[in-house]
Amino acid sequence: MSLNVTAIDHVQVTCAPAQEAATIAFYRDVLGLPEIAKPDELKARGGAWFQIGTQQLHVGVDASHSETTKAHVCFLVPDFGAAQSALEAAGVEITPEPIDAAGLIRFFARDPADNRVEIGAR
Repeated sequence: MSLNVTAIDHVQVTCAPAQEAATIAFYRDVLGLPEIAKPDELKARGGAWFQIGTQQLHVGVDASHSETTKAHVCFLVPDFGAAQSALEAAGVEITPEPIDAAGLIRFFARDPADNRVEIGAR
């Protein structure tokens, strides 16, 4: 059976309450993602939403957040070297990925809540 999925609306990452401000600042200030208003009925839950083209990234606050996983979001950038330099200048540790993934050059980083973030370019 096929659900006929046609697109991704959003991806959510989580952070512990103590990491909320730093995690939101990472996506807003370090990655430069434009923050958008959350619906009024969801604001009390904390976190933030960001718009990236037609998709969104949601940062959710989760008191049980604690594990480092391989789960991640991959952001495509037009200038791979500039992206790496900008993250390093912001003090973000970069983990090189020497394996080309079907034409995608990439590296990994972690946000302040330890969510894995992939940066790639074609």
